[in-house]
Amino acid sequence: MKKEKEQSGVLYRKYRPRTFSDIIGQDHIVKVLKGAISLGNVSHAYLFSGSRGTGKTSMARILSREIGTSPYDLVEMDAASNRGIDDVREIRESVNTLPFESKYKVYIIDEVHMLTKDAWNAFLKTLEEPPKHVVFILATTELEKVPETVVSRCQTFSFKQPNQATLKDFALSVAKKEGLTLESAAAELVALLGDGSFRDTHGILEKVFSSTKDKKITRAEIEMVTGAPKAELVRWVLEAIVEKDLAKGLRAVHEAGEANIEIKLFVKLILERLRFLFLLRLNAGMDKYISSQVSEDDFNFLKDLATKSGRDLTSDVLLRFITAYEDSTRTSIPELTLELALADSIKN
Repeated sequence: MKKEKEQSGVLYRKYRPRTFSDIIGQDHIVKVLKGAISLGNVSHAYLFSGSRGTGKTSMARILSREIGTSPYDLVEMDAASNRGIDDVREIRESVNTLPFESKYKVYIIDEVHMLTKDAWNAFLKTLEEPPKHVVFILATTELEKVPETVVSRCQTFSFKQPNQATLKDFALSVAKKEGLTLESAAAELVALLGDGSFRDTHGILEKVFSSTKDKKITRAEIEMVTGAPKAELVRWVLEAIVEKDLAKGLRAVHEAGEANIEIKLFVKLILERLRFLFLLRLNAGMDKYISSQVSEDDFNFLKDLATKSGRDLTSDVLLRFITAYEDSTRTSIPELTLELALADSIKN
């Protein structure tokens, strides 16, 4: 067990950003923080919000280093497991102790929205008037659960989710650093599975890298290792919609179910390709963008299918699949939502 724990997340630790220049996709925050530090305007409290794996904790550690705080004067607390009033009381008592060797003592509190009401009440006074040598950096994935009285006492920064193009480039870069090559289609799938999170993307790459002996990794290998739907099944659904072939579409759904593929992921992959197909049908001048997002083979497939699609391929079709995506986890039969979307799109 110990060995497995040490090995998990190796890539995430290995390539964790160490400086502001390493941060990807948060230029709006880096620029403000670097400017403030250069002017000596260090706030007593920062609040970083954003979805998981967007770099909040990494940014907090970098900010701590940039203002000259050594590891001896850095305190990190996970509020998910240290959320009570006693934990906050420990902080209130320790802030009065001067730093060992730094100008600032920094407290990073992750998942801060998990603190109890009593803990918040106990923390508020300290947060409002901390000693001059103390800096608080709070991080949360659920900003709406942080009391407004706390938000108003902090400099707040909202972290953006990386888009698929960013995650694709990120996956290609990590693979190159590891001496491996990801096919474009493989990197595209990794980016989609990463779901807007650098950390999750690292996790997928870790899983793939540890299970292959090849230097060049294909999309098929990603599908096999992660259990993602085969590209062929996604194509069947798209062809079924354009060709008005409900049996073909339902066969794809059935095979996905038989392979124990997560239906929500399947619909997500369909939606992405369906959007591209819709844009190509509209002849909206998006060819260059779409060709940069998919493999050459996939682009040729979509381009050819777009020429065969009629006016029935409308925004309503996309909306039906968006609904299927949102509802897929709300029913005991996830396939049903996809089957209904197919039936409505083909029969209407």
